[in-house]
Amino acid sequence: EIIYSWVFNEFPSFVAEDSRRFISQETGNLYISKVQTSDVGSYICLVKNTVTNARVLSPPTPLTLRNDGVMGEYEPKIEVHFPYTVTAARGTTVKMECFALGNPVPTISWRKVNGHNPSKARLRKSQAVLEIPNVQLEDAGMYECKAENSRGRNVFRGQLQVYTYPHWVEKLNDTQLDSGDQLRWECKATGKPRPTYRWLKNGVPLWPQSRIEMVNGVLMIHSVNVSDAGMYQCLAENKYGTIYASAELKILASAPTFPLNQMRKTIIITKGQEVVIECKPQASPKPTITWKKGDKALRESKRITILPHGSLRILNASKSDEGRYLCQGVNVFGSAEIIASLSVKEPTRIELTPKKIELTVGESIVLSCKALHDSTLDVTFYWTLNGQPIDFEKEGGHFESIKAQASSADLMIRNILLMHAGRYGCRVQTAADTVSDETELLVRGPPGPPGVVIVEEITDTTATLSWSPGADNHSPISLYNLQARSPFSLGWQTVKTVPDMISGDMESAMAVELNPWVEYEFRVVATNQIGTGDPSAPSRVIRTNEAVPKTPPANVSGRSGRRHELVIAWEPVSEEFQNGEGFGYIVAFRPNGTRGWKEKMVTSSDASKFIYRDESVPPLTPFEVKVGVYNNKGDGPFSPIVVICSAEGEPTAAPIDVKATSLSVSEILVAWKHIKESLGRPQGFEVGYWKDMEQEEAAEKVKTEGNESSILLTGLEGNTLYHLTVRAYNAAGYGPPSTAVRAATKKSPPSQAPSNIMWIQDGSHVSLGWEPVRPLPNESDVMGYKVLFRQEGQSNSQVIETQKTSAVVLLPDVGVYIIEVCAVSEGGDGTASPQIRVPSFSGGKVTSAQSTLHVLSTSSSSVTLLLALMVPSASW
Repeated sequence: EIIYSWVFNEFPSFVAEDSRRFISQETGNLYISKVQTSDVGSYICLVKNTVTNARVLSPPTPLTLRNDGVMGEYEPKIEVHFPYTVTAARGTTVKMECFALGNPVPTISWRKVNGHNPSKARLRKSQAVLEIPNVQLEDAGMYECKAENSRGRNVFRGQLQVYTYPHWVEKLNDTQLDSGDQLRWECKATGKPRPTYRWLKNGVPLWPQSRIEMVNGVLMIHSVNVSDAGMYQCLAENKYGTIYASAELKILASAPTFPLNQMRKTIIITKGQEVVIECKPQASPKPTITWKKGDKALRESKRITILPHGSLRILNASKSDEGRYLCQGVNVFGSAEIIASLSVKEPTRIELTPKKIELTVGESIVLSCKALHDSTLDVTFYWTLNGQPIDFEKEGGHFESIKAQASSADLMIRNILLMHAGRYGCRVQTAADTVSDETELLVRGPPGPPGVVIVEEITDTTATLSWSPGADNHSPISLYNLQARSPFSLGWQTVKTVPDMISGDMESAMAVELNPWVEYEFRVVATNQIGTGDPSAPSRVIRTNEAVPKTPPANVSGRSGRRHELVIAWEPVSEEFQNGEGFGYIVAFRPNGTRGWKEKMVTSSDASKFIYRDESVPPLTPFEVKVGVYNNKGDGPFSPIVVICSAEGEPTAAPIDVKATSLSVSEILVAWKHIKESLGRPQGFEVGYWKDMEQEEAAEKVKTEGNESSILLTGLEGNTLYHLTVRAYNAAGYGPPSTAVRAATKKSPPSQAPSNIMWIQDGSHVSLGWEPVRPLPNESDVMGYKVLFRQEGQSNSQVIETQKTSAVVLLPDVGVYIIEVCAVSEGGDGTASPQIRVPSFSGGKVTSAQSTLHVLSTSSSSVTLLLALMVPSASW
């Protein structure tokens, strides 16, 4: 596609199109309706190929203004317009241009003559271009472009013609005909202009002949023969395009042949039946069919007829129809025949007993089916329930088929369910016929679920319900049971009703003794002589009306608290018994022996205690207490009066004889004594500890429970001074702290491991030696050494402690041993040496000649010294 644009004076200053300036994309010309001073300059035409992106520039064209006069006003002159006839393919976009010169600048408008502009049409470039996307046949017609200004107007009209390529409506299909048949092929196509049709055979034009007709896309060939076979093409074309449709014509010409399944067969039927002996040879042209019985031509009658397609039909067959039948098909290419033997037997009869049965759920029965049949025929028995075959494997063991004798079969039905009721059928099948019989099984069982339960009337403790009866399953319903479920019940529970016994002929009752302001669902269960059935579907959820509460709190008692407090506790009343909104508690109390009650309201329904504080109340003062209930409907009852005492208060004495003893680098043992008090008995003790450089507020705290008088603090920093206090606590609070004591944790154990370890093995004895460990200034002094050894694969080590830098280890069992050495200090065990792996022999003594000195060295200079010291005394 080519796009035209114009450069004004210099690139990239392009001419902007508006109502005064227009660039035609048909001619590439630039039109200026009314030239102004600002238009003076140099113009260059730029042509761009949108496919290759190539550009071409024209030489500059200067535009100047004449000074010899002034252009006056004049009517529009249409300078650019679309062709008188515009043709476009359906589905494409049509663009029609119209631009006029004039002074004043003309206004362009468009209309479709004798119609409305298409709704999808768009006006571009200040209405100089009418664009119609996806143009359709209905968009065709006469279009008018009108240019107007104050001096007059000018009009141009042109015709838009929309064409379509041919398009198939009906194509050809491959066809196969017998020789002599008639061929009729029709191909249909749409298009504008309307397409014409031509025919080809094997790529060569086909012309009308004596047997061949071609009219408006219809090809007819009369009495086809082998020469007419081939590939045919139908061409539909108009001046805008051509389309093709192809199909193959096959002409069949063959002698008669029979499928293998018809070649030789034996047909067995019973007296009185109708039988059709098939004779359908494949042949072209269609063969002539003749029948013989034995060696004689078969004569047709009302009972014996040859059907149009060649098969033989015999009505009301009898013994006289038995015999050998031959069918022959003949055409010009040859002949073929088939033979069928017909055997006529006595019809089969069956008897199914018992004929009608009534059983109760859980019982069992045997159905017996006996067949009377021709002795030369085998019989097969099939059982059905309501017309469907019984699947003995999927019926959970309820059904069993028992073949009693060759001519009889039994059906055992065990532990019958309601679903097993219905029509049971026995079908007997032989090679000649199939007969069947049925019996009806009625099953009595518990009632089915009653219908929808409707809640008709509600009070605070009752609900009136109605329902529709369910199936009685052939045993009259004797009574109904009404059940309810609430958020507070364990599933469905039977409720009391009025009347107390709901007889089977009733369909409504009243549930009584319900709790007020509780959500309930109801269902109904029916019972008959057989048993109780499934329940109905639940009713909608309803809430009973509100009422004054009737249940006071239980287990009213006292609790420990701070000094001068009376703590009253109780078990909250379950929402099930609150009976309405706005539920709360009334706490009443008075000192023992006084008359007037103090009452306090507790508005939370979940509250379980109330604290009354009075500085004038001594510890352990007895009070009479009762707790009542209320809601929006009024006040309910109080609980029984109980006597409880006010709190004894928090501990008042600090622990004494507090001592802190450092045990290791990370442990301090704290011990204390406590003075027994009559009030403020402790429940335990709290130990606070902090480092010397820290404030007491930053102390960490550890609690004990009961009468403990010591605690081991762990996880402390080594070589650090700690301050410690102890105080008692109970439910009322904390007592005063003890005087702070101090204790410092031990220094860290030596970080250096024993080095330059040497060992000599003599049988199961291993003699070890090592260099002494020298601790750093901030580490604990060495107090001795530990030798740890264990058998490889085990986790527990044996330990030998020594003050020396040598030791002898006895390896008791056969195997490989792992040996380590570490220093022992006040701060704990130091770093262990690298592991030594030593094999232990099974009691065999290693002689001195066999003994070997082993060295695990970290310093070559010290190895020499140790060799001099230890080799002479290898017999440690």
